[in-house]
Amino acid sequence: MPDAARISDELAAVVTGARRRALRDGDRQIDSAHLLHSLLEHDPDVYAAFGEGPHMARLLGYLVQRSIGYGLRWQGAVEDSGAVPVVTGGEGFSPLAAAAMRDTCLRAARRGDSQARGIDLLAAITADPQARAVEVLARAGIDAQALSTGIEDGAEAYDAASALPGDRDLPDLSGAVHGSHDAYGPGGALRGSRGAYGQGGRDTYVPGAGSAGRRGGAYAAGDDNVR
Repeated sequence: MPDAARISDELAAVVTGARRRALRDGDRQIDSAHLLHSLLEHDPDVYAAFGEGPHMARLLGYLVQRSIGYGLRWQGAVEDSGAVPVVTGGEGFSPLAAAAMRDTCLRAARRGDSQARGIDLLAAITADPQARAVEVLARAGIDAQALSTGIEDGAEAYDAASALPGDRDLPDLSGAVHGSHDAYGPGGALRGSRGAYGQGGRDTYVPGAGSAGRRGGAYAAGDDNVR
């Protein structure tokens, strides 16, 4: 795992949450799907980047079903990628997840940021087509490559906006989600993050309301036992 001094407090909480989830599921290593699930639970910027709609219910549903469904075939197997050398995962990480954590800090450094954030980790785990997180996203109808590219393209604007008070403009991830016009707005594209924060309404993200708590969402506000 990269030097903790280069990881933001928010990202450290994400890693801790992923470790707890791996232990609870009986998995030997933290993999990219654990990290994705924890990012959605603990990082409001990452959650908002996905927008709202049926795709989020599908995504959260697939993540929750891991221990009783598709994730069973991952038990006893190691998450790795032919794109990187086969190495032992550090501190309980799968080789692919360990490489993603290192890439997360490199992304922040390239941006000139002293601390890596959740959006950096999201870009890292969606950049590798062999990642289990990418498989889960595909099941939910989300194009991981488009998501990662959208984060990359919006990195500079996102960094500049993060220094401003109030609401921030997150990377424009339009086109990452395949869906109907009614579900996602014009052209079936993933809605921009401004709607998740600025428009209000039933599905607005509520920061600090528990594990990825949101009004009317898949998780109950403040109830970490609801999965």
